[in-house]
Amino acid sequence: MAAMTPQTVLAMCRERDIKAVDLRFMDFPGIWQHFTIPVDKLDEEVFEDGLGFDGSSIRGWQAINESDMLLLPVADTAFVDPFTEIPTLAIICNVQDPITREDYTRDPRNVARKAVNYLKSTGVADTCYLGPEAEFFIFDDIRYDQTSNSGFYYIDSEEGQWNRGTDYRAKGMGPNLGYKLRHKEGYFPVPPADALMDIRNEMMLTMIECGLSVEAQHHEVGTAGQAEIDLKFADLVRMGDNMCLYKYIIKNVAKKYNKTVTFMPKPLFADNGSGMHTHISFWKGDKPLFAGNGYAGLSEMGLFAIGGILKHAPALLAICCPTTNSYKRLVPGYEAPVNLAYSQRNRSACCRIPMYSPSPKSKRVEFRCPDPSCNPYLTFAALMMAALDGIQNKIHPGEPLDKDIYDLAPEELAEVPKTPGSLGDALTALAKDHEFLLRGDVFTEDVINTWISYKSKNEVDAMALRPHPYEFCLYYDM
Repeated sequence: MAAMTPQTVLAMCRERDIKAVDLRFMDFPGIWQHFTIPVDKLDEEVFEDGLGFDGSSIRGWQAINESDMLLLPVADTAFVDPFTEIPTLAIICNVQDPITREDYTRDPRNVARKAVNYLKSTGVADTCYLGPEAEFFIFDDIRYDQTSNSGFYYIDSEEGQWNRGTDYRAKGMGPNLGYKLRHKEGYFPVPPADALMDIRNEMMLTMIECGLSVEAQHHEVGTAGQAEIDLKFADLVRMGDNMCLYKYIIKNVAKKYNKTVTFMPKPLFADNGSGMHTHISFWKGDKPLFAGNGYAGLSEMGLFAIGGILKHAPALLAICCPTTNSYKRLVPGYEAPVNLAYSQRNRSACCRIPMYSPSPKSKRVEFRCPDPSCNPYLTFAALMMAALDGIQNKIHPGEPLDKDIYDLAPEELAEVPKTPGSLGDALTALAKDHEFLLRGDVFTEDVINTWISYKSKNEVDAMALRPHPYEFCLYYDM
């Protein structure tokens, strides 16, 4: 399909009787933001001159004395919003400084764009393809709060194992029909055990309607509505855009059914968390560069890419596993990739080489650590930069981990490096190891320092200050 231009966007507005235009961009931590203008305020000049807004009110962005910023719509990202009552066109925007007209360095989409430009400048490849597999939970009810004298969360789901004995009639809800999914047994029972097939299908079809290419949808391993919808791989910036739209569609379809979605990595105790296994490959023209005659059908370049990812994995996790909750997923026993090793089939290794197809075009590396709470633009850019560093510096990943990790002797297991144990540890690793991200001015020292400062103050320190409910179970009677 031909790329859209400002002219074709304006024609679409006329053809679809659009009344409003929604301008969207991503804040620093990774949540879509927006404001809306009447359709008659969108003309070709807006695509060049932009529209002003207050950048000081956006999390992690500039101070109030430098608050004026510009949004510049990117015509090729336009789509008709499927959830608004009034016909509305949504467009993703880039962010610029209104004085210098330079792209804003803390705009996550700009970081992704710079990563692609840097890759091309090296001559190593001209395209980086990403294919994320984001997981999420669809719940029926969520309540949570934290005050000075209380703290709790309560999750409910019609599929939840804990509802096997619930008397629904007493709640005026009709009979309890059973069909509750046991912990770790949600992959792939048919309905009625899978109670959410129709909702996932609507999510999938809405994505297709909005221009996304969907490969599959299915229930995931966890009880209580864990799900996965996979998008076809795309180039780095486009996939960042796609993941923003992906989350938007999933949350709003769920709301339509009076349900709620979370992309938290670990909302449930004693069951699998939600990851975002991300497939990466480099191409030059029509040639896939990771295919070859080496281990698992990889080229030497593909192995070096793994070497770079493994070397920088602790620092990468500060970006691709960016919440304190992320490290409640990255623990042994729940299929979590806690081992900094690679393998062609072992899912406990953080890098896996999928073996589903012998086609060279299918040859890629799956980095299994990321989770869907991440900022996709920053995650994809950082992952690409780590792989590129491995290629440029010929970093060999060592021997693969093809054994069952649980069959290893304690002394063998101790030799396998592990993922950081907390967000604080990952941020420390990023502070020590980020030179590879600065090349080509892709990330900047300001971006790295702001990320570490924001995450430390607003998340790591904030969590450390608060009593945890389970601490009362452990210590109240001391």
